[in-house]
Amino acid sequence: MKSDMEINEFSPLREVVFVTLRRQILRGELKPGERLMEISLANKLGVSRTPIREAIRMLEHEGLAVMKPRRGAQVAKISAQELTDVLEIRESLEILAISKACERMDAEDLQKMDDAARHFEELAAKPGSELTALAEADVAFHDAIFNGTKNLRLIQILGNLREQMYRFRIEYMKDEAVRKELVEEHRQIRSAIREKNCALAVEKISEHIDNQRQAIFRSLED
Repeated sequence: MKSDMEINEFSPLREVVFVTLRRQILRGELKPGERLMEISLANKLGVSRTPIREAIRMLEHEGLAVMKPRRGAQVAKISAQELTDVLEIRESLEILAISKACERMDAEDLQKMDDAARHFEELAAKPGSELTALAEADVAFHDAIFNGTKNLRLIQILGNLREQMYRFRIEYMKDEAVRKELVEEHRQIRSAIREKNCALAVEKISEHIDNQRQAIFRSLED
C-alpha cells in the first residue's frame, strides 16, 4: 500500500519525498527509532531509491534522522535538549499571543475557541480516540486563540512552530490522565480570556506548557 504523497510539479522529487517523510515523522506515523529502509520507503511512495536517499540526508540535516553503524538510517529519538529548546520558544510566543488575544478576541473568536475546546473534550472523553485526532483538536484550540490576536505575522510564526511541536503532542497525548488535565487547563485558559484577565491568562498558559514539559519528560523516561 502506497503512502500519501503530495506531488508538486514545481518541486524536485527529493523535496516532495522529504516533505512527506518529515510530516510522517512529526506526526508520529514514523516512530522514534524506526528504521528508514530505502527499498521499503521507495515502494510505499512509488519512487526510486535515489530521492529517498537524498531525502534522508535532508532529514539528517534537520536532526530528524540519524545514521547508525550497520543499521543505516533511523528516525531520531526525541532528546531532552530538543524538547527544552522548542518549549522555551513556544512559551515565549504563546505568552505574547495570549496577551494580545485576551485584548482583541471578539464574540466570534471566543465562540470558535469554545467550540474547539468542546471538540477536544469530547475526544478526550471517548475511549479509543486516535492520538492524531487528539493532537489535531489540541492544535485547533490553540489556533483559535492565535487567530484572535489579529497579528498575521505572529500567527504565521506560531504555525511554523506547530510542526516542530507535533511530535511532542503525540507523546503526551498517550497518557489518558494527561488528556483529562488538558481539558481542565483549556477551561481555565478560556475563562481567563473571557474575563479579559490577561495576567491570569498568561499565568495559565505558562502552567499549561510547563505541565506538558513534565508529561513529555515522563513519557521519554518510560
